[in-house]
Amino acid sequence: MAMNLASPGRAAETMTVKRKRPWISFSVLFILPSFLLYTLFVIVPTFSSIYLSFTSWDGVSTDIRYIGFDNFVEMWHSERVHNALKNTLILSAVLVVLENVTAIALAIVVDQVRWFRNLFRSVFYFPVLLSGIVMGFVWTIILNYNFGVVTQLLDGMGLGGLKIDWLGNPDYALLAIIMTTVWKSSGYYMIIYLAGLQGIPAELTEAASIDGANRWQQFRHITFPLLAGAMTVCVMLSMIASLKIFDQIAVMTDGGPGFATETLTYIVYKVGFGELRQGYGTALSLVLFLLILIVSLIQIRILRKREVQM
Repeated sequence: MAMNLASPGRAAETMTVKRKRPWISFSVLFILPSFLLYTLFVIVPTFSSIYLSFTSWDGVSTDIRYIGFDNFVEMWHSERVHNALKNTLILSAVLVVLENVTAIALAIVVDQVRWFRNLFRSVFYFPVLLSGIVMGFVWTIILNYNFGVVTQLLDGMGLGGLKIDWLGNPDYALLAIIMTTVWKSSGYYMIIYLAGLQGIPAELTEAASIDGANRWQQFRHITFPLLAGAMTVCVMLSMIASLKIFDQIAVMTDGGPGFATETLTYIVYKVGFGELRQGYGTALSLVLFLLILIVSLIQIRILRKREVQM
């Protein structure tokens, strides 16, 4: 007659595991719909894009011809792509600096206001709520050379000779995109910096003030270092957003005049949907993804080193 050699503790553990199995199955069923949707709309298109970047597919026909690295070779020798890359890097570098400087300034102003603080916070944040398309149309009207608000103001002050064709002159079109994007996005980063400012202990600035430090010295040696964590987040978000900017360019300049404001994101759209070269456009988008990934990793590595723990 066989004897049951299992210990009572072992048996209890086995029963506990058996009781937990239905809960594990329930959790799997709970996340399964989300996992299937994520796989269908993210994972599968991602791997499909990698394959399509090596084809000459036009996006319409069922004829998908494998051409190897021809798309990437064409991209390497294309002056249009080189110009788009240059515009993208200039736009990103300038926007990251201006957006964060403006956001920090707005956060300090709002933090110092005693009356109607929420009103000022709402006013500065309001442009963020506008879509890029709406914002583009609004600023297209404001900057119009013939009947825009800026033109009317200059004419009313007798300064019509100072009028600038912001959207029709290649020398100023990219600057117009930068100014309008800073106006739209700074309020978003202001909220993050404002949260960082309110997390700085007041005792630090009070002690520095007693020791004779002026406002600039307090900001330089106390406030700015302690905002490093918020700056890491804002700089990274600002860089990613500027590298893939699309709405403002599509509405305000359509990549022009000429190719003066064409960026990598916009050239992906123009090539893929305007010229029906989905294979080439997918190869461009793959390069853009790698560029964003590399820049983001470098930024995180650099900015994390200067973060200060409170």
